[in-house]
Amino acid sequence: MVQIIRTGGLVVGLAAAVALTGCGPNTAEQAAKAAPAGRPPVAVSVAPAFTTDLTSAVDVIGSLAPKFSADVKSEVSGTVTAVYVTQWVPVKKGARLARLDTSETEAGLEALKAVVAQATVAEARARREHERARQLKEYGLITQQGLDEAASALEAAEAASRAATAQVRTGDARLAKSFIHSPMNGIVAERNISVGDRVENMGSSDPMFRIVDNRLLDLTVDVPSSNLSGIRIGQPLEFTTDAVPGRTFVGKVMFINPAVDAASRAAKIVAEVPNTDSALRGGLFVRGRIVTGTRRGVLHVPREALLNWNVTERTADVFVVRNGQAEKRPVRVGAAADTKVEVVEGLSAGDQVVTRGAFALRDRERVAVAAAGKS
Repeated sequence: MVQIIRTGGLVVGLAAAVALTGCGPNTAEQAAKAAPAGRPPVAVSVAPAFTTDLTSAVDVIGSLAPKFSADVKSEVSGTVTAVYVTQWVPVKKGARLARLDTSETEAGLEALKAVVAQATVAEARARREHERARQLKEYGLITQQGLDEAASALEAAEAASRAATAQVRTGDARLAKSFIHSPMNGIVAERNISVGDRVENMGSSDPMFRIVDNRLLDLTVDVPSSNLSGIRIGQPLEFTTDAVPGRTFVGKVMFINPAVDAASRAAKIVAEVPNTDSALRGGLFVRGRIVTGTRRGVLHVPREALLNWNVTERTADVFVVRNGQAEKRPVRVGAAADTKVEVVEGLSAGDQVVTRGAFALRDRERVAVAAAGKS
């Protein structure tokens, strides 16, 4: 009801404002809904939700080392008289690397050979005396005691001959040790001696040479205990290194340490890496991942399609474009891999999700989808 007051022939509407707002309580809500209709469509880019295979992996870092290597030392003390190899050259097992002064060993060996000759002569004489004594005993010309003494003399001569021969073999072995040989096929990674150097026997801490075989490498990485349950022997370990850009290498998990480090709560894992083309070197730092499994037909969306992504709760929102409108939809997400994220619930394959322009969108707002290749 509008109250009319007449004053001086004029009619004044005291409740004009009331008349404008008296259309009912839903007028503001209707106006809010009508407002977006007046806005131009929001330009967005979309991409379809798609199914693909999902590879689960554990990210790792570590370093490479030759699986087989040897520090070469001398078993005898002596002065280096010759070095036959330089650093970084390949060598075969048994190849000579260096030689020590053998003059003293050779002189001692000659003396031992003379002893062997004397023992051989003494053994031959004792053998003849024993044969003569045996014949005399047959004719009764000597007693049994005489024959026994001749047999004992022969045994003593044979023992002396064997002892002298063994000493010569010992001298030969010592002479052979004056030549330093490679214990394996590989490459001379270090050479720490020169002609004239004095080297000590195995008690010395410094090796003469270090030989490495780079054809097979060990990659050692640390894996947090929370990720150990999915790791098995035989799983592939893919990795890259800055030393060989643009290339991915693959090894195989061969050993899982049964003990976890108390300080880091991580366990060491060793993977074998074939290196037939020698592209890798021991000591390189690498980044990689242990592939723990592959799931087929997993639904994914591009990472940039997710809004309000809660990694802990595994929830997020996406805008789905349908009939020219953007519908805001909550989803449950799973694993993330590179530029895509698994969607466990809330979408279907083929749904067009907004990847650009979602920050300016409201639920049920009209959109204009940009053509492919345009932003």
